[in-house]
Amino acid sequence: MIIFRLLPYGKVLIVRSIWNGAISFGLVSIPIKLVNATESHSISFRQIHLEDGGRIRYRKVCELEEKEVGSAEIGKGYEDADGTIIPITDEDLAHLPLPTARTIEIVAFVPADRIDPLQMDAAYYLAAGGAPAAKPYTLLREALKRSNKVAIAKYALRGRERLGMLRVVEDAIAMHGLLWPDEVRAPQGVAPDVSVTVNDKELDLADALMDTLGEIDLDDLHDEYREALEEVVAAKAAGETVPEAPEPAKGGKVLDLMAALEKSVREAKESRGEESAEIRRLPPRKPARATPKQAGGKKSTAKATAAGAGAGAAAGRGAAAVKKTTASAKKAAAKKTASKSTASAKKTTAKKATPRKRSA
Repeated sequence: MIIFRLLPYGKVLIVRSIWNGAISFGLVSIPIKLVNATESHSISFRQIHLEDGGRIRYRKVCELEEKEVGSAEIGKGYEDADGTIIPITDEDLAHLPLPTARTIEIVAFVPADRIDPLQMDAAYYLAAGGAPAAKPYTLLREALKRSNKVAIAKYALRGRERLGMLRVVEDAIAMHGLLWPDEVRAPQGVAPDVSVTVNDKELDLADALMDTLGEIDLDDLHDEYREALEEVVAAKAAGETVPEAPEPAKGGKVLDLMAALEKSVREAKESRGEESAEIRRLPPRKPARATPKQAGGKKSTAKATAAGAGAGAAAGRGAAAVKKTTASAKKAAAKKTASKSTASAKKTTAKKATPRKRSA
């Protein structure tokens, strides 16, 4: 069984430096203090004895004397390949032949997009070490702002030399620890090893889903897991019933990707109070040109040519008869039209000649 201790809220945060040194900027030296830029809000657990609830603690025991030793009696040692332990003292570490032992040495300035996010490690703030450091600190900060670049530096911390990136955050200089390039693994064997084709409609729906979800203010995100744990602890401390977990969503294999995408777009729209999702279509692809058949092409072409020639001859023989029939039909139609026009004209003339009767 495990219990945990909640961290108190609403208290003033006391910022303590974890490293004192200087930034080496060419011939300029800037005294600084290294301060943690992040903090963990995760809930810490304690191990207890299930039978009586007592705390379980670890004791540090010397394996040669088989007795417990205190922190003052504990030092560092390097284990050699043959198992031999070589003692390393704090004085040995303090006299390492490194220029970065107490200095953050800037070695280059590069565009920020040159840094692979996979290299990003812990983040720190660099605080000016007193009033004399204010001027050179501000100079470096403003130079970084105007150049739109970040500084690459080397420094030593916790027994090893590290790589860092300096950038401006509001009015302060922040430093991100960077992994060495050879510490980042290549993504070999991670991507699917099967050939998959994604069609345009699926991409359209994926684009629509991305547009529907849109952007979000990261400040609005919070740790729901921690909040649920706090509710459980509060309920148990008050002797109340522990809140029940909601029914888990029924999972399963996605058999129809298109249906899943369309449903996701609809649900995202509904959650935002919108009626329908606008799906952007990609430009249509150009149709492929038809290629003539190779096998049997000559025979088919010859047959088609012969058939066409025969049809042309038959059409030529009947052309004269068609012309005569058409001429006769035109003459008959002209006579009929003329007679109708004459009769109509006579009726119109008769109507105009007949006087209207005036009413009394």
